[in-house]
Amino acid sequence: MLAAILDQSADCIKVIGSEGTVDYMNRNGQCAMEVDDFCAIAGLKWSSLWPAESQPLIESAIERARSGGVARFEAFCPTAKGTPRWWEVSVSPLRGTGGKVDGYIATSRDITDRVNQNRLRDAVSDEMRHRLRNNYVVVGSLLSAYARGKPEHEGFAREMTRRLTSLGIAQTMKSEHGADCTLAGLIPALLEPYATPDCPLVIGPLPDAPLAQGAVDALALVLGELACNSTKHGALGTVGRVDLTSTLVQRTLRLVWSERSSRTIERRHREGGQGLRLMNRVLASQGGGIDLAWSENGLDATVTLTIA
Repeated sequence: MLAAILDQSADCIKVIGSEGTVDYMNRNGQCAMEVDDFCAIAGLKWSSLWPAESQPLIESAIERARSGGVARFEAFCPTAKGTPRWWEVSVSPLRGTGGKVDGYIATSRDITDRVNQNRLRDAVSDEMRHRLRNNYVVVGSLLSAYARGKPEHEGFAREMTRRLTSLGIAQTMKSEHGADCTLAGLIPALLEPYATPDCPLVIGPLPDAPLAQGAVDALALVLGELACNSTKHGALGTVGRVDLTSTLVQRTLRLVWSERSSRTIERRHREGGQGLRLMNRVLASQGGGIDLAWSENGLDATVTLTIA
């Protein structure tokens, strides 16, 4: 009766012996794995049925189950007939008399459709980011061409082009490096173009923390806004110095932008101003915010956000 019940499951359910051998596989599991004759694999090491790159996951899962835990992982394994499949696998201890671990229950669920859909989504996202980067370049070129020879528009065109460039850099880094886009790689790429001989931009040690796309975009917008404002009204537009320091405690990233200028700061943020409102909204979407502290000749801006 137990075997009949297990046969009703759409998942591939296996009983793995204490030595890691395949001792049982339910009927639907044999269909999912395209196993025509269970006797052909009965008694074989379970890990031997997986590709070499996935075998350490199997051994690690069995080791964890041997200690009484439940292991879960996702891995690629073709069927017995070579059909490519992705599986979501859980391994649990099978206890006998007295609670001793006599074997393991392994349940594998076919997630190939989900993996393929995710890959398609990522491919589409990469293509859209590529087109978006191209649009940044085109728009920046159009702005520069429109403002050329018109002093009243040149400043605005430069400012917008810098912002678009920052966003383009962020998109490029994320699409090229995926989850390996790190804080230590992103921030210098965003800020170093703004430094001048009269105003160095000194970036302190940065955590080598990977960033999700939302955090990348938020930092590109916020740091670009601070740099543009400094170029117009602060240290980067005159003689001075900008320091950026950072700390990462658990998942909370804290950046401190500290600038000091040789000139008195006359234009500060307006309550409800567009730039400040933009930074607050973007950072709020990442579980953070920004705090501005002005001095006579500079600004200390503390930026916080939550990273995965």
